[in-house]
Amino acid sequence: MTPHVQTFFDKATSTATHLVIDPATRTAAIIDPVLDFEPKAARLSTASADAVLEAVREQGLTLAYVLETHAHADHLSAADYIRRKTGAEVVIGAEITQVQKTFIPVFEADDADDSGHAFDRLIAEGDELPLGELTVRVLHTPGHTPACVTYLIGDAAFVGDTLFMPDYGTARADFPGGNAETLFRSIRKIMALPGATRVFVGHDYLPAGREIFAWETTVADERARNIHAHDGVDEAAFVAMRQARDATLDAPTLILPSLQVNIRGGALPPASPAGNVFLKLPVTLV
Repeated sequence: MTPHVQTFFDKATSTATHLVIDPATRTAAIIDPVLDFEPKAARLSTASADAVLEAVREQGLTLAYVLETHAHADHLSAADYIRRKTGAEVVIGAEITQVQKTFIPVFEADDADDSGHAFDRLIAEGDELPLGELTVRVLHTPGHTPACVTYLIGDAAFVGDTLFMPDYGTARADFPGGNAETLFRSIRKIMALPGATRVFVGHDYLPAGREIFAWETTVADERARNIHAHDGVDEAAFVAMRQARDATLDAPTLILPSLQVNIRGGALPPASPAGNVFLKLPVTLV
């Protein structure tokens, strides 16, 4: 069966949030929603998430899940906000516990735990979730992070940051727990899907020569044209390319605020006795 997919693109973080709908039952899932965060003013708003929720309301949809492809380092997740507004379950890959174990000490997040309890459901390779008359099938696709998963829904694959549009390539693999060899094998797992499978990416960064944002391609197109991982690129060549490229990349602008929120399932740290919420900025002395 073919789900209907409506995508909301956040230019501030280049993030694509996908609203996936079962046409038969009007049951829906939101994949990778965004909280709007202005780092210079530390100002947080819910405009992007509210736009998706308004689409849910206007279309009379029943929202079953918020599906996170991984713990994002480039935007704050709106998963907890949507959960509190709708009762939808927040779902993420079971290896999120590895990510929590890494970053809870970094932020001294004493209120958090590394058991995944901030999420309603932890999923692993081969797991299935009902979405109306559709089924959400899970592929574990680590490499960018240990917890990365791809959601297969009907003829569509939602790959998060593992793959980008063919003219941009693939995700970085230098975050804690990331690994270029593992990323290559995850990409080949996705590329083993039927060629007509629609591929929905989690970000689009306009490469030179393209002026229109895009977030949908196909497995066949990725195999033929992905500049980093098309058919014919072997693991050694990919790893060498990925490691050299990653060595030139700066950390994402929102990595510190994002991770301390996203390991909590999109929830903010608890308020101080005075009612204020603070995000921590660990300082590295060199």
